Amino acid sequence: MITSLSIKNYALIEKLAIDFSKGFSIITGETGAGKSIILGAIGLVLGKRADLTSLKNKEEKCVIEAQFEIGKYNLREFFEANDLDYEDETIIRREILPSGKSRAFINDSPVNLQELQDLSLYLIDIHSQQQTQELSDENVQFKIIDAIADNAEVIAEYQKLLKLYKSDRSKLNALLKKQSDAGKEQEYHTFLLNELVAAQLKSGEQEELEADYEKLNNVEIIKESLDKSLAIANEEQFGVFHNLNEIKNALQKVAPFSVEYQKLFERITSLTIEFDDVSKELENCSEKLLNDPAQLELINQKLQSIYNLQKKHQVSSVDELLQIQSDLGNSLLELDNMDEEIALLTKSIEEKATELDIHASKIHENRVNAIPKLSAQLVSILETLGMPNARFNMELQSSETYFQNGKDELQFLFSANKGTDFGLLKKVASGGEMSRIMLAVKAILAKYSKLPTLIFDEIDTGVSGEIAIRMGEIMKEMSSTMQIFAITHLPQIAAKGDSHFKVSKSTVGDDTLSELKLLSQENRIIEIAQMLSGANISDSALNHAKELLN
Repeated sequence: MITSLSIKNYALIEKLAIDFSKGFSIITGETGAGKSIILGAIGLVLGKRADLTSLKNKEEKCVIEAQFEIGKYNLREFFEANDLDYEDETIIRREILPSGKSRAFINDSPVNLQELQDLSLYLIDIHSQQQTQELSDENVQFKIIDAIADNAEVIAEYQKLLKLYKSDRSKLNALLKKQSDAGKEQEYHTFLLNELVAAQLKSGEQEELEADYEKLNNVEIIKESLDKSLAIANEEQFGVFHNLNEIKNALQKVAPFSVEYQKLFERITSLTIEFDDVSKELENCSEKLLNDPAQLELINQKLQSIYNLQKKHQVSSVDELLQIQSDLGNSLLELDNMDEEIALLTKSIEEKATELDIHASKIHENRVNAIPKLSAQLVSILETLGMPNARFNMELQSSETYFQNGKDELQFLFSANKGTDFGLLKKVASGGEMSRIMLAVKAILAKYSKLPTLIFDEIDTGVSGEIAIRMGEIMKEMSSTMQIFAITHLPQIAAKGDSHFKVSKSTVGDDTLSELKLLSQENRIIEIAQMLSGANISDSALNHAKELLN
């Protein structure tokens, strides 16, 4: 529960420090006095966004600090999970700087707004008139039923599983699309791959084929040149080999006379040996050289096949064609493997769907059992609130859709009077009836909720007299298990509080200030009398105020 609140430099509040107690607290004040400012300050502590308009003095920072007693609410695990220092008396501070930047602290540890908002869910529920209208929303209605049904744990498990299920569905859809897109080109890619495989390409073969082609295509010229070279080399009297031997024999005679001649002899000897080897190679090449038109045609066909493939795939080498062949093979293999992956995902989805159905069935069963309890309790409370003929018809229908909270669809119908048909809440319930229904809902939920604090912001809209008295009594009963605040204009409700705070506005010079004060018993009588009769308090109003308080 919230035990204290301090506000500095916020809206119309210059400085404020107030302590709160457990039980039922009342906040009253004239319209425009600043009740919404107090709620706004608490909202900032709970993580709502702020801007520079929040600052009273734009030159100074705004500081709002609230202390909460949380020892009984099992929040230690939340603090550990968020790496925060746990204290039974936890302090939340919010600062808004003149620059517009905002800072938040939990027990002096800096936190972001999301962490603050997450913690606030365990601390305070601020019920506004807008929330009363939200009672017509199906999600809100489900939350009410699920609280009575104690569905929190099973819904949490269902939602974890649903997240995995949706993830698998998303993966499967992506795979199926990929398979569909790839399938359209599969036949063509298979044709391209088969064409490349049939070509029996080898790295480096293009260069070899081109060299062989040049030889066979010019075999006559080559043969003539080789034979002519052999003739010049080996002619008996005037051939190169004969003349080299003559030179070698001549130098051999003079080699002993000088180192210089010896070197010349060695060089010509070496040249003779090398030339002899060249001559034999020429002879060997000439003997191997054959005019083979058939082989030439085969080589030409293979080269044309390579050139055509290179043109088709817009590359310039056999190695690039081989890479394309490898890529096409991998792509088709991946497509084959995709079938297996799709089968595995489909099986996983089916298994998760089965588990989801089990959880959804349990959620549905719990809701079916809870609805009569909720309906009976609502009718009982509303009877005391002046709606003796109120009836509810909450119909659950199972669907095939996996919603975030199960597979149910809900018709939350209401009838306020005998002889009238059931209809949707937002269409058949008046503002005053909606306020009473919401109070009844909150009263029931208070028995199931471990929330420390609930703030009602003018939930009494549209009611008065005895109904207001009963509404005050219900909130009083609720305060036995949780801290209740009621911002009200009705004296009948104000009189039921354990403590009474008044928001007032005053003008000091050119400045307007709001303040919140705890009223003494005497001042409380005066405040309630004013709520009854206005500024001019009559004796009957004072007596009536005393009667209400007693």
